[in-house]
Amino acid sequence: MGDYRPCLCAWGRVIRPSALCERLIHHRLKQLIKGVNIVISKPDKNKTRQRRHARVRGKISGTSERPRLNIFRSNKNIYAQLIDDVAGVTLASASTLDKEVSDDANKTEQAKQVGELVAKRAVAAGHKVVVFDRGGYLYHGRVQALAEAARENGLEF
Repeated sequence: MGDYRPCLCAWGRVIRPSALCERLIHHRLKQLIKGVNIVISKPDKNKTRQRRHARVRGKISGTSERPRLNIFRSNKNIYAQLIDDVAGVTLASASTLDKEVSDDANKTEQAKQVGELVAKRAVAAGHKVVVFDRGGYLYHGRVQALAEAARENGLEF
């Protein structure tokens, strides 16, 4: 490690690699010689979504006066619930599996219908003001369509 071996950096300058850099290069060469490849795996999207959701859930919760509008999105369906976290009770719910939601519409239109349905059921149960919990998903696409449809049909958040 003590001898000087010049290396070229990205800008074409000659630099002396650090000891850590030399060790990493040496370790990688040993692995290539053995035939072992380092596999760099992509992070699990659902696990990162669950982490985001847990972080948000530490900050918001639903009460009986202002329940939490929770969204769960799967590849085929979307689900919405009004939850009172203090009592641990679901006050109203809707999903694409309900008979009122058409099967022949695309997923974004189905999400709009679910938003309308959950808003109507919430207003019928006497809940107009809610806390929106996007479930760790981006506010885009189906989640956004559901939220805007719920707002248009009487929910305030």
